[in-house]
Amino acid sequence: MPMAFRPVPRTGVIYVTSEATKKGFGTEASEWCNLGQGMPEAGVLQGAPERVNKVSIDLADQEYAPVAGLWELREAVASMYNTLYRRGMPSQYSAENVAISGGGRVALTRVAAALGRVNLGHFLPDYTAYEELLDVFGLFTSIPILLEAERGYAFSNDELRREINGRGLAAILFSNPCNPTGKVVGGSEMADWVASARELDCTLLADEFYSHYLWRPDLVSGGGMTSSAAFVEDVDKDPVVIIDGLTKNWRYPGWRVCWTLGPKSVIDGLASSGSFLDGGGSRPLQRAAIELLDVEATKQETAAIAATFGQKRERMLAGLRDMGFGIDLPPEGTFYVWASAAHLPAGINDGMSFFRKALEQKVIAVPGEFFDVNPGRRRSGRPSRFRQHLRFSFGPSMKTIDTALARIKEMIKNESKGGGV
Repeated sequence: MPMAFRPVPRTGVIYVTSEATKKGFGTEASEWCNLGQGMPEAGVLQGAPERVNKVSIDLADQEYAPVAGLWELREAVASMYNTLYRRGMPSQYSAENVAISGGGRVALTRVAAALGRVNLGHFLPDYTAYEELLDVFGLFTSIPILLEAERGYAFSNDELRREINGRGLAAILFSNPCNPTGKVVGGSEMADWVASARELDCTLLADEFYSHYLWRPDLVSGGGMTSSAAFVEDVDKDPVVIIDGLTKNWRYPGWRVCWTLGPKSVIDGLASSGSFLDGGGSRPLQRAAIELLDVEATKQETAAIAATFGQKRERMLAGLRDMGFGIDLPPEGTFYVWASAAHLPAGINDGMSFFRKALEQKVIAVPGEFFDVNPGRRRSGRPSRFRQHLRFSFGPSMKTIDTALARIKEMIKNESKGGGV
């Protein structure tokens, strides 16, 4: 590699997919079971709205989209949040509170580029892509906040306030529901977090890509969707920035249509950073996305997700438990199960060795160490707290899940006998 360039490590899903590809995995390799995938099955679900399978492109939409996104889509996003979460509240989101970008990573990159020289908190474990994101710009200092498996990865409002005050945090980045643990901060908990952020002037950067995959009873009964937008008092003053998109909650990952919701001053800054980082998203797909944000269609899609993915969640949990995996917390959200291999046979009782052995069975999972977000490798030389964990996705079809569980069960059986596979 030329000296002007630095090596950029492949992490998480990118790494495991690359390793699986070396063994024959690919888009046409139907015999593989990809429990490492970070996307939901994107086909027809019973009870869901009809899937979009064709996009018409108007002549005017052959042009670039505005960097902040099509105005009409920005209006649709604002209207959806106001209808779902802010009925009767005096402060309402407008198009000026929304920026559109070409995918979640692009949105996060815009946010990172717009941050000042501040201390930014992030949780461990959390989304693998945060690692390079938190290191690449070098403008802010990332501060890890440890979550404990013994407490079900809970984090109280008092602890949040202590971290903000004690570490001088000006912002906190977190996925909610959390990828990979499935922990959800919702209801009165989130109301307290937003109130503390408002009082202490600490921006909450809430990655809400899994906010329609909810399994906690109190949140399911509340409509099956959650957002910190419900607890914002003033949309232009409260330090709450929300990132979401069509990828998970509408099951259109390939569209790469994402939005960021926040105070107008923040949105202006994101448009400025986007002007040199990415130049804006796809104009035709932004146009087509408008109809997908119809509130009734969104509720219908969410109900279909709950029915189908709820069954897959139960199947995955029961299957892993029966094979001896430890479950720190049954997922309250997302389509992942965060499981420990600590009690499996010696050759497969950590995430990486299990991953390697499972590849031989054409099964993919993601080792837990990738979620031990470590910008700049500042904790190098220390073993990850999550080295015995794996993230298993129930995003694929039920058939794929059943096949994968059967293969894993046989693999464990053979390892128990000491004969390998």
